[in-house]
Amino acid sequence: MKELQTIKSGKNFTATNLGSIDEVINYELPMGKDFTLKGKVFLGQALGTTGSELSFQTLVPGQDSGFLHTHKTHEEIYVIIRGKGEYQVDGETFPVEEGSVIRVAPDGRRALKNTGTQNLTMLCIQYKANSFGENDSPMTDGVILNDKLTW
Repeated sequence: MKELQTIKSGKNFTATNLGSIDEVINYELPMGKDFTLKGKVFLGQALGTTGSELSFQTLVPGQDSGFLHTHKTHEEIYVIIRGKGEYQVDGETFPVEEGSVIRVAPDGRRALKNTGTQNLTMLCIQYKANSFGENDSPMTDGVILNDKLTW
């Protein structure tokens, strides 16, 4: 089983190494006493995130996510990094491929299936729904500093 590696951490940051996208398939996520989900890894704990969770998952050809699921309070964004498949939300199914980005509200009944001939790898970003207000634009939250870059 592959494990995340911490690159460096400091007061205001943590950096970890997932490995190559092709290696995501080597992770295993224990889901209970008798069930392990192969090809999935969560990074939030390793990174020390405080407002979101993120995971990578690889599905082999023909594999699906194994179950429909919803969330109590979390919205999710799925980014298809490689491969082709079908995404299902509330009984509606549509094709996805590298570059597809899907947002699903907490109540959306969701699942993903690899319908291609190559592995399908996705990034899922999970965060509390409705946590951003009208003043939370990245353009107004970001602060450009006058400090000199020191590469």
